[in-house]
Amino acid sequence: MGEESIDSGKRNFLKAMVVISAGAAVAGVLKGVVQNIIPPSSGLTSFPELTLYFNGNPLKYSDIPPSFTGGNIVLFDYPLQSDPNFLLNISNDNKTPTQVEPMSVFIPATGGTYESPGGVGPDNSVVAFSAICQHLGCVPPIIHYYAAGSPAFPTYIHCDCHGSTYDPSKGAKVITGPTTHPLPATILKYDAVTGNFKVVSMTGPTIYGKISDLTGGTPLPEGQTYTEVTVESIQG
Repeated sequence: MGEESIDSGKRNFLKAMVVISAGAAVAGVLKGVVQNIIPPSSGLTSFPELTLYFNGNPLKYSDIPPSFTGGNIVLFDYPLQSDPNFLLNISNDNKTPTQVEPMSVFIPATGGTYESPGGVGPDNSVVAFSAICQHLGCVPPIIHYYAAGSPAFPTYIHCDCHGSTYDPSKGAKVITGPTTHPLPATILKYDAVTGNFKVVSMTGPTIYGKISDLTGGTPLPEGQTYTEVTVESIQG
């Protein structure tokens, strides 16, 4: 009877070792699958200072007149590749550039505020914001800016995915939901001597779908000191 108990104990022990080994093997396979499906996050340790380029040259104020940014989607990537941002020259109904003042912007989701930097350029009318909707991450052209005089949503950024609307003249504050966050503000710097624009940082809510603005994507090529502005024609 004693020997049978010992043999039974050995068999149970060996069965347990087989189960554990099989489980470890499956876990290893699953880990590899998950790593292939969800690539490791990469990014930056600080915000880069990049010159805005257009058609291979430093962007100038004359490249983005108010009427131009009303009939086109003007974008640039920052701080990482595939992080699109709107570049806007805010104007009134007469296509006259309108100064955008720095201000505190309310964040409905938290009840707090953030400080929007205001406009830059000769008329302090040029602003930039993340072009990824803060509701569910829709991107241009589904979300875009409607210039003054547009039949729908004039002077607003509106997302056709679910109807979220933002006011870029007021720090991209929320006008209509379902979003509960303003668009993150992209901080620009203007050099009155050279006429060049630079992008230097971001502020406000985090870019949609990210843990931080500097992670979750691929940096621009090492040593690159500019980001290219692209243009797409739109209706509306």
